[in-house]
Amino acid sequence: MIPNPIRKVLSTMAAHQVRGLLMGGQACVFYGAAEFSRDVDLAIPADAGNLERLQSALGELQAELVHVPTLTAENLQRGHAVHFRCRHPEAMNLRVDLMAKMRGVAAFAELWERRTTLTDAEGVAYELLALPDLVQAKKTQRDKDWPMIRRLLEADYQQQHESSSEGQIRFWLKELRTAELLVNLSGDHAKFAAQLVAERPLLRAALANDLPAVRRGLEEEERREREVDEAYWRPLKAELESLRHGRLKG
Repeated sequence: MIPNPIRKVLSTMAAHQVRGLLMGGQACVFYGAAEFSRDVDLAIPADAGNLERLQSALGELQAELVHVPTLTAENLQRGHAVHFRCRHPEAMNLRVDLMAKMRGVAAFAELWERRTTLTDAEGVAYELLALPDLVQAKKTQRDKDWPMIRRLLEADYQQQHESSSEGQIRFWLKELRTAELLVNLSGDHAKFAAQLVAERPLLRAALANDLPAVRRGLEEEERREREVDEAYWRPLKAELESLRHGRLKG
């Protein structure tokens, strides 16, 4: 069973009919790649009706805005995250982070269509980003995200590999970040790996059973993603700095 403060936030969102998908650390907990998370991270659509329902839910949770920017459709659609901290006794100090747009991640309507629905021991249902979308969302410049991606994919592989579909095998070949697993998987499914070499060049080294080259390839993939993410966030961070200075002056 998930911790009561997080459950309080999610049940309040559900009671107010807020459309949102759990992502971040708590989603990783559900997928078996983390032991706990202190925050609730939600992907949401930034339409007027959903934001109105969201404001009602945040009001019930006695949630206070932590940083700029404010909760507006414009800020969300530009890619900013909006941060709140709950003051409700049942969710005291729990942070809620909201986003509507993420680098390299599909629009919310598409995310919703392929979402994962999980049910806890008490029959409460939770809506999560599908694993491929969660992996993509975590390809950031933050140090903590890359070990989490690796654990997410390892957990999925360990849980599913004995009865995997072609789609799952191709997903692991494209995304796994554990060199040994990639070499083993490529050896077991050489045809699929060869078909994906153009998309993921390090699979050539995996097919050749060259672990050092696979590890170098993984490092290079991570470096490129970090650089792209940093470039993506650079103008958004400049906007935030401008908003902070404006608030201080006001």
